[in-house]
Amino acid sequence: MARIAGIDIPREKRVEISLRYVYGIGPTNSREILTAVNVSPDTRVRNLTEEERNRIDRYISDHYRVEGDLRREVQLNIKRLQDIGSYRGLRHRRGLPVNGQRTRTNARTKRGARKTVGGRKKAAAKK
Repeated sequence: MARIAGIDIPREKRVEISLRYVYGIGPTNSREILTAVNVSPDTRVRNLTEEERNRIDRYISDHYRVEGDLRREVQLNIKRLQDIGSYRGLRHRRGLPVNGQRTRTNARTKRGARKTVGGRKKAAAKK
């Protein structure tokens, strides 16, 4: 495996796809990086020269916030929202969807497995 930005990226995949394994780099950023350092997106990681690998690594460290720094920044942003008591912060704290999604149905990823609530019968009406 090749090491870029402190992450082992898969050797058998195309460089354009492999770069996405780095937290903070998606499809658009991956293409932009390869264009800037003049590397073909179709090249396999195993076929990259040491010099090309260094150029990619250097460009990422100079222009992007990735991995640990980015994760830390995201966590600090969430913590700030919680500390100031904003609505979004409360949703984060409760583990519910933050951006206005419905929760009556769906939201299974955030809320976890379904918990059945027993259906209570209504008390018999007195005559």
